[in-house]
Amino acid sequence: MTSEEQDVQGWRAAAPSLDRTAALCALQRQRREEEELQASYEQRRQVLESLDQRIEELQKDYKNAHEFCLSLDVFLKEEDASQAAEKAEREIREVLQKEEELERLKETYAQLISRKQELQLEQQRHYLYWDFMEQVVKMSKFEDVDSLTVHLGSLLHFREKLYKKYNEAQEQVDQLRQALAALEDQHHVIQLQKNNELSQLQSDLEETHSEVLLWERHWNHIQETAAKETLLLGKIKMATLNLYEMAGGKLEGEEDISVNDTETQLERIKLFIQDHEDMIKTHQSLSEKQSGEQKGKTARRPAGTHHKKH
Repeated sequence: MTSEEQDVQGWRAAAPSLDRTAALCALQRQRREEEELQASYEQRRQVLESLDQRIEELQKDYKNAHEFCLSLDVFLKEEDASQAAEKAEREIREVLQKEEELERLKETYAQLISRKQELQLEQQRHYLYWDFMEQVVKMSKFEDVDSLTVHLGSLLHFREKLYKKYNEAQEQVDQLRQALAALEDQHHVIQLQKNNELSQLQSDLEETHSEVLLWERHWNHIQETAAKETLLLGKIKMATLNLYEMAGGKLEGEEDISVNDTETQLERIKLFIQDHEDMIKTHQSLSEKQSGEQKGKTARRPAGTHHKKH
């Protein structure tokens, strides 16, 4: 436990006695305030008396001015009557102002009387503490109540400093709590954002995984198709090579055609087919010509035989 905490606990334990001390200090302050109030009361009472005298004088002047105003009808054409009327009006206004000020002073006087009565009642309540302090002075090292009051006032001042320091520490604790709450809220918001991002990334990952599976199936199909086409191409090459060899082509020697040169082999097969087509066409034309000649001979033979019979 720190020294400050011990001081605070000591202050809390001594709170009842310090409350009595505070009451005594308050009693002294009230006595001083009562003396000041009494002086103010006397001053204002004198002011009220002078105002009352002044009001009586103004009322007399007002009465005289009023009587004078009644006789103004006779002296309307004279300049002095006009000046007297103006003076009377000014005095009337002054009287009204003084009456208003008197009302305000009466209200202030009533408030001061009420405050004085309150202080007297409070002073009577605190007399018990004053007697107690006198007994304490007799049993202590202090010479009189005033010296004890000064010492207790210093203790009260020290208590106020401790209380102020305690309040400042409490304010710092409250500020730290608020900062911690703000950080927790910020952490919660960040965590929610990260969870949302993680969920989005998980969705993207699943979507990407689905796309990968789709492309894998597509790639497998491409590989299968490529394998089939490769096999078919091999068969075509073998068939082309067989036709090339059947057409009399050679893979070695002067022609020097590669086994994998399928295009050249197809060109040679094409030429071979064209040559044989020409030969077939020539053979067919010769065969047709021979058949026509034989048909002509057959048609002439019966006519000659008939002529010989006749």
